[in-house]
Amino acid sequence: MERYKTFKEFYPYYLSEHDNKYTKLLHFIGTSFAIFFYVQFFLTFNFLYLIYSLLAGYGFAWVAHFFVEHNKPATFTYPFYSFIGDHKMYIEILLGKHKIF
Repeated sequence: MERYKTFKEFYPYYLSEHDNKYTKLLHFIGTSFAIFFYVQFFLTFNFLYLIYSLLAGYGFAWVAHFFVEHNKPATFTYPFYSFIGDHKMYIEILLGKHKIF
């Protein structure tokens, strides 16, 4: 696997690992829950909400990769870029750039 030095180089690869619209949908659901838990954390400063955010975000994403897309999540090789990619793709879905329905 190629080593990416910048997020700009990484993101096209990230998108290629999310070809199936159901993979994107599961990522969108997981990231939505994660954002909810981020907000809860900042309202309460209860660190359990950060754990919940990771479980929600990565839980839905990993189910999508293992059972829908049938590939290895980029998180395992590029954890930081993958985290940013999840959120960038989430915004792009909201903007209509990626179809999930």
